[in-house]
Amino acid sequence: MKTYNRYLLASLLPLAALAACSGGDEAAGEAEAQQSGGLDPDVIAQSAAQYIEDGQAPDSIGTGPYPAKKGQYDSLPDFVVYQPADLAGLGNVEMPIYVFGNGACSEDAASSRQHLLEIASHGYLVIAPGGIYSGPDIEMTPESWASHRDKTHYQELGQAIDWAIAENGREGSPFAGKIDTDRVAVSGYSCGGIQALKYAGDPRVSTFVIMNSGILGEDVPNSSGEMAAEKSLLRDITKPIIYVLGGEEDIAYENGMDDYSRLTHVPSAVINIDATHDGTYAEPNGGKAAQAVVAWLEWQLRGSEDAAKWFIGDDCKLCTDPEWTIESRNLS
Repeated sequence: MKTYNRYLLASLLPLAALAACSGGDEAAGEAEAQQSGGLDPDVIAQSAAQYIEDGQAPDSIGTGPYPAKKGQYDSLPDFVVYQPADLAGLGNVEMPIYVFGNGACSEDAASSRQHLLEIASHGYLVIAPGGIYSGPDIEMTPESWASHRDKTHYQELGQAIDWAIAENGREGSPFAGKIDTDRVAVSGYSCGGIQALKYAGDPRVSTFVIMNSGILGEDVPNSSGEMAAEKSLLRDITKPIIYVLGGEEDIAYENGMDDYSRLTHVPSAVINIDATHDGTYAEPNGGKAAQAVVAWLEWQLRGSEDAAKWFIGDDCKLCTDPEWTIESRNLS
């Protein structure tokens, strides 16, 4: 079986599904171990150690014009909000909404905090379900890493959207009049990407950003719970959608590319960077993947012509950057 870093088996597939994707007796044996209630101890140790190492890094503030922070609000318990630290500094700029399903469908809403802080620093209201269970001031153990997996539900992304819309109109809210409630992106990493896709057809959604993820094929066993989704769901996508994948070494690569191949009826794109299933979430300011996501959001939600040049034209930024590959259709 291939070796993957950074909470690999906490991130996307049940091991039975990984066995189906990878083949081989070793993967099948691990799948059987999970079905009987256990995971490979070496994989757990590697993933947990990387999770703790990433969690010790200081928070970024983002590279955008509005240095970002994260926090929680009494009016939205069990969620983490990423926002410009100085809301007054927005002036007349309204914040589009970006809701994000965590990798592993984890309740650790800080596990991708560098990525989410970067988005917020460009003037977005970012919300992820869960609490702050990682970070430089948080005590983290291998046991706590395992305990937070598979604790969120896709319905929470919709609850986050509802809260943001209500806060925009609530007198006395720090967000009153500062949110662009007509511009909503639904996103997610790995298992969280499946959660995001379940908002296909939701009229509130303006665009989808699916990261290191894809719907498991019908022939994959054990795709249950939050991972359960059928490819037919993609027919309900009516808004522009982008997949951000980690290249052929990403265990979500085949599933994500297959999803993209079916999305012929809407503006769609898939971009790949050689970052495996890890992505660049833990890098300062979310790394290169966060930059690409910001460009997509600026184009799709704010109509930026400069941001569009990342994705369209023979000399588009991602077309000419050797670290990226891009495929697209119906984009203009």
